[in-house]
Amino acid sequence: MTKNFTVLYKTVIILLAILATLLLSSVILLILGADVFRTFYTIVITPLTRVGHITEVFVRAVPLCITALGVAVAYRSGIVNIGAEGQMAMGILGFTTVALALPDLPKPLLLPMALLASVLAGGLWGFIPGILKARLQVSELLSTVMLNYIAAQFYSFCLRVPLLDPAEALSGAGTPQSARLTANIEIGRITGRLHYGVFVALALALIVYLFLWKTSFGYKMRASGAERRAARYGGINVPAWVTLAMVVSGAFAGLAGGIEIAAVHRRAIEGVTNNYGFSAVVVALFGMLHPFGIIPASFFFALLIYGSTLTPRAVGVPANIVDVMQGLIIIVIVTTQMILQNTYLEDRVWHWYSAKRKLKQEV
Repeated sequence: MTKNFTVLYKTVIILLAILATLLLSSVILLILGADVFRTFYTIVITPLTRVGHITEVFVRAVPLCITALGVAVAYRSGIVNIGAEGQMAMGILGFTTVALALPDLPKPLLLPMALLASVLAGGLWGFIPGILKARLQVSELLSTVMLNYIAAQFYSFCLRVPLLDPAEALSGAGTPQSARLTANIEIGRITGRLHYGVFVALALALIVYLFLWKTSFGYKMRASGAERRAARYGGINVPAWVTLAMVVSGAFAGLAGGIEIAAVHRRAIEGVTNNYGFSAVVVALFGMLHPFGIIPASFFFALLIYGSTLTPRAVGVPANIVDVMQGLIIIVIVTTQMILQNTYLEDRVWHWYSAKRKLKQEV
């Protein structure tokens, strides 16, 4: 089997996977009675036609990228984190609580403290499924999903009772949101709503790469995920590293929530997580669980998310069509990975390809 064939084989499989995603999405759009070409154009091309649209895409890419980096750290360590949505919500609560409690602190103190609170809150929420998995072998798929529901209800309660904006309580409107946070926690904006958090996301991607692939700690995490039994024989404390990976993953999601409040909304409101925690799982997989793959993947999915907000008015297609497309992409990614890892299938294709080429040469 030649190197050229291996590259060709993998390229064809990936192209077929992309084609399958487009075809399946097209079938769903046809069922909805939508214009397939116009819908794809609105979702993928229209957001790139104006500077204002592009900045909105980057705004959505920042929390996706930061959260997906955390998901990748957990996944590389052998634990699947689908609880980032809840961890992000807890991070927002931590950030908002500190900002409301200490509004008069100067910005150089208050902003780092509030962001640290978001990191700690998200990390603590990640610690729970991590320790349950490491010590009691509780499925992280079950525990993270359940904790998402708990976090969502707790977040909703906090916005309606302890953190409710006093102005809302006085007016009787009762809109579930916190008071407007002090300007001392705000992250500056570059243009429009595009903020400096984009540089934080890029810096974190570099840090995650260096940590996972250039340090002994990262090696121990990846070894714990790749082959637990061999890691144990090598003297690696697998439960400890698995737990730490989940804490780090939750901390990233919490930080993403804190930055979203500090840079975009500047108060805690309902729906602020915007399903970023779930979308980040798709982004991490699409980026091949590598920091430098997650950066373009987060931009691509942010493009889909923002483009979907334009479809109801432009083509009459509901915005949640992107959720369907994300589901399809997950199925295709998992299937593609299974095919690429099937050495027996690759060997059969190689023999078929060799036989065809030999027959052609003889003719």
